[in-house]
Amino acid sequence: MTASEVVEAVKSKFGDSVRETVEFRGEHTVVVDPEVGKKVLKYCHDELAFDCLVDLSSLDHFGEDPRFEMVYELYSYSTKSHFRVRFPVSEDEGKVETVSDIWATADWHEREVYDMMGLLFDGHPDLRRILMWDGYPFYPLRKDFPLAGRESDLPDVAFTGQAPLAGGPFVTSPSSASTVKREPRSREID
Repeated sequence: MTASEVVEAVKSKFGDSVRETVEFRGEHTVVVDPEVGKKVLKYCHDELAFDCLVDLSSLDHFGEDPRFEMVYELYSYSTKSHFRVRFPVSEDEGKVETVSDIWATADWHEREVYDMMGLLFDGHPDLRRILMWDGYPFYPLRKDFPLAGRESDLPDVAFTGQAPLAGGPFVTSPSSASTVKREPRSREID
């Protein structure tokens, strides 16, 4: 089954719950209502042979409503096709149903989205921070998180003062130079 046939199957099964379909450079995406997000993903796994969750991520559309969006990248080993499912998540709700019961690999991906964006996953078996320390009160990948960092008053866990990101060792340098020259590893570290 090709990805375009998958789009048609999902549209046929979920009808008006499919808000939009997008095809760009051979990649196919469906945008669905949040209420059917997990049902669509389960259908893709059980009926359409998408046995691999390549990745899941979230987007922050700061200043828009709904603010967040979940993105699931699927792959089928049997049909060798990629497929993407997206759906919006409101800031007020801030909750998504876990898919770790469908794909075990979702466990750590969902923890990362929780840790960096603050979205909760209902039914997740172990939803706790994976990158930041326990008790860290902020979500660093939200667009309202300042590049200069936030004050930290946890000297036993981390340093005090701000954690500068702009110009840091992992931030590319804005310029008209090539990607190789903007790459942080190209800078000499004292």
